[in-house]
Amino acid sequence: MSTSRYSSPLSERYASTAMLELWSAQTRHGLWRRLWLALAESERALGVDIPAAAIEEMRSHLDDIDFAAVALYEKRFRHDVMAHIHAFGDAAPAAKGVIHLGATSAFVTDNADLIQMRRGLALLRGRAAAVLARLADFARTWRAEPALGYTHLQPAQLVTVGKRATLWMQDIVLDLAEIDRRIATLPLRGVKGTTGTQASFLELFRGDHAKVRELDRLVVHALGFDHSIPVSGQTYTRKLDAFVLSCVSGLAASAAKFAGDLRMLQAFGEIEEPFEKDQIGSSAMAYKRNPMRCERINSLARFVLSLESNANQTHSVQYFERTLDDSANRRITIPEAFLAADAILILWENVVSGLEVHPARIKSRVADELPFMATEALIVRAVERGGDRQVAHEVIRRHSVEAARAMKDSGVPNDLFRRLASDPEFGVPMDDLMATASPSRFIGRSAQQVDEFLTEVVEPILATAPSNPVTREDVRV
Repeated sequence: MSTSRYSSPLSERYASTAMLELWSAQTRHGLWRRLWLALAESERALGVDIPAAAIEEMRSHLDDIDFAAVALYEKRFRHDVMAHIHAFGDAAPAAKGVIHLGATSAFVTDNADLIQMRRGLALLRGRAAAVLARLADFARTWRAEPALGYTHLQPAQLVTVGKRATLWMQDIVLDLAEIDRRIATLPLRGVKGTTGTQASFLELFRGDHAKVRELDRLVVHALGFDHSIPVSGQTYTRKLDAFVLSCVSGLAASAAKFAGDLRMLQAFGEIEEPFEKDQIGSSAMAYKRNPMRCERINSLARFVLSLESNANQTHSVQYFERTLDDSANRRITIPEAFLAADAILILWENVVSGLEVHPARIKSRVADELPFMATEALIVRAVERGGDRQVAHEVIRRHSVEAARAMKDSGVPNDLFRRLASDPEFGVPMDDLMATASPSRFIGRSAQQVDEFLTEVVEPILATAPSNPVTREDVRV
């Protein structure tokens, strides 16, 4: 790595080897050569006079790309596709006169982009499924541990630690469904010609429309796709980029929701992200244990989320059959979106694989709020002992306000039960009050919902996950 030239932190620090290889020049331009080979093979199959030797030489030189020669050609021609055509022709001289026959630059650039994006979605899907599996283990372990729920960031009815995890998992489940739909429906650009009319191929096949259509079908299937986009300009509609980046940014948003929640839980002292034995939280404050992984997830997610709108903006200004102001932008935004999302998912799996739960702290925070949450049951107890419901409500309201004020102003524990037991107007002894205070009475069906969600939703998804799961990556600072 050169230290005198800028290099993206996504490649230096964050993204996986597999994702970096997918968006490398070697992969991209290797795909270009495979596209030229598929085009030549299909044209030959439909009667174009292309020698067998040309096909064989092209097939023998798909990956041995002379990038130094390409650079010289590009400096001369100021055209990257023509540079690669000439370099491929040098490696396969028998094919030099037929490489790119009838095609426009978008034949290789656009089709390669779509292939890379589909492969990228598959990589992200694997990582998201790994996060889902880790969260499933976590939810199963903590399915019934009562914890404070929050609405408006204020304490609300109790949930469980495992039930909260299902909310994070539900987002991933929805993301996976969107990714699967996009992978299944993403088309290739196919063989469409300079402005999408296929005029050059109609000329090549002497006006035979059926052969032109068959050429498109053959090339698309040779590249492993089921269909091409029905119509295009010179490029496929950039709305497809926006659709794909919507999936990618959806994953980033889900991860950011999780990371934000965990940062607050860590501030409360309830659950913390992993922290290595010799890890330093702060260069000045030696005691600090900062949620740096989750903060990085939020930081990277903000970047990814910005790129979905970028793709829509690019689509909106592609006048008529195409303009070139998309090119430089897409070279950056599409790979970087995938690399950043990949980095986010690596971090996310790392965090959920090592979450530290502090039950004593969770119980303490529940105890601070539980008397307030038990007020409905307390009213019932008062009425059962012969009291007036409206009187009981007013007594509880008055003492609740006073107890909450004392907790905030004096730092004392919640003494609502003591206040009620000593108030003759309420008429319920302490033993009866305490009998209402078991946290498990206030978690509803949380534990059962965890079980049902894992059995009915998550486990079927994980059962269909690839047998070769994604490689674990080291998390770097």
